[in-house]
Amino acid sequence: MTTPLPEPVIEVATPAHRAAAVATVVAAFAADPAFRFFCPDDETYPGDAEVIAGGLFDARVGRGTVWVADGGAAVAMWDGPGAPPSSHRPTGRFAVYEHAVGAVMPRYPRWYLGVLACHPERRGRRLARATMAPGLRRAAEDGLPALLETSNPGNVEVYRSVGFDVLEHLTVGDELPVWIMRRP
Repeated sequence: MTTPLPEPVIEVATPAHRAAAVATVVAAFAADPAFRFFCPDDETYPGDAEVIAGGLFDARVGRGTVWVADGGAAVAMWDGPGAPPSSHRPTGRFAVYEHAVGAVMPRYPRWYLGVLACHPERRGRRLARATMAPGLRRAAEDGLPALLETSNPGNVEVYRSVGFDVLEHLTVGDELPVWIMRRP
């Protein structure tokens, strides 16, 4: 008989969660197609990815739209409807990606899941799904769709399993496939 895993503790992130959340994103996306497009060099990946993840966290944490599981073992970074433009300014290949995705991302009011990550040591416990749930609830309460993009083909089916459908498929930089997905 297996012992059930304890329910994760989901909370709105604060600046105190930054180090854990950023470390989770860096570890979770070490083989992610988009993050490797942004940060292709193995030697500089940890530092470069930390700058990107930290910027994404910092741009959202004060809005109350970042949730963490178990202190940062999983993180969901959302933008609510009407979120002000981010002060985070991407550079290099990250800027190329942001420009290409931004050009096709729908402009209507919506909740946007910018980052969903679970630390590799904690995978298989449904922490990412649990951490994504508050944003999905907020979207439903607001009567708005939820949008996201993924460059990982395996994630397309994962997101479909929670109600997302593909709206758009594009290729960034002639090499990186990206799926824009929407959950009504």
